[in-house]
Amino acid sequence: MTDEVLSFIDGRAGRLRLNRPKAIHALNLPMVEAMTAQLQAWASDPAVDVVLVDHAEGRGFCAGGDVLMIRDSAMDDGAAGRAFFHDEYRLNTLMFTYAKPIVAFMDGITMGGGVGISQPARFRIATENTRFAMPESGIGLFPDVGGGWYLSRLPGRVGVYLALTGARIDGADCRALGLATHYIPSEALEQVKAQIAQTPDDLSAILGEASVAPPASRIMESRADIARIFAADRLEHIFAALEADGGPWASEQLGTLRTKSPLTCKVALRQLALSRGCATFADNMAMEYRIASRIIRQPDFPEGVRALLIDKDNAPRWSPATAEGVTDAQLDAIFAPLPPDEEWRPL
Repeated sequence: MTDEVLSFIDGRAGRLRLNRPKAIHALNLPMVEAMTAQLQAWASDPAVDVVLVDHAEGRGFCAGGDVLMIRDSAMDDGAAGRAFFHDEYRLNTLMFTYAKPIVAFMDGITMGGGVGISQPARFRIATENTRFAMPESGIGLFPDVGGGWYLSRLPGRVGVYLALTGARIDGADCRALGLATHYIPSEALEQVKAQIAQTPDDLSAILGEASVAPPASRIMESRADIARIFAADRLEHIFAALEADGGPWASEQLGTLRTKSPLTCKVALRQLALSRGCATFADNMAMEYRIASRIIRQPDFPEGVRALLIDKDNAPRWSPATAEGVTDAQLDAIFAPLPPDEEWRPL
């Protein structure tokens, strides 16, 4: 067990606590392996009735995954990056299908890989500190770790909006959209965890009693605009709708979209459209692994990470540079089945 994930039994609860504060608890492969092994062990442990997933010190629950490692891998043969995605997606799926209840505390930044280990939980706790986003289109990736499944099932076209723009939403938004099951003030969380650990049979009642009414959701105020402007499944049509609208909100979204990778925006649009039709979460993850295996070898991923995290000039040079330059044939190749011995399968 890596010290970057603290694992212990507290009363009747198994506790998984992310402990990589300098990286805002971003996941790396040892963390993924440790969480997977511990969940497998607790699945048949009669001493554990519930699993609580939270973070140690710092301002976020989990900021994502180890994109610098994946970039280094992508600039070589991509094997290490594929291995990370393969095992991360197995962890996501294990959590999604876990028989014992999991409670994830999304207190602070919850992005990318953090979404992947919170959304599968049966109970998802938002607070006034929650900052939720799938910002992958800004670095040439796509909303993976089950993002296709979750975002495609949000009301209206909100999932498409979040996938393309990488917009950050707060705890009240998460509760309104169903991304969180409860909204609890952060000051009450430690008491809630202690109560659950002692009386896990009262889990639902404990969470219900600790919950408060969240503030008004800002994203719900924009739902009509989102539904109208982000209605299309072609990126060119969304750009056209934003340009035709011309209002302040649409102009802001247009400016944001122009900073994103056209290729990965188109990938996300197709991903969400297909995810809506996936019969199981594992089917969705098999599709996302195909995408991930190929997208990291595209020029946009190393370039996006360079611009955001290495040189920090925030001036990525996307290839293709425009939505019109991304062909359906390129997308077909990214979504195509892998050779049978390379396809992803759950544990």
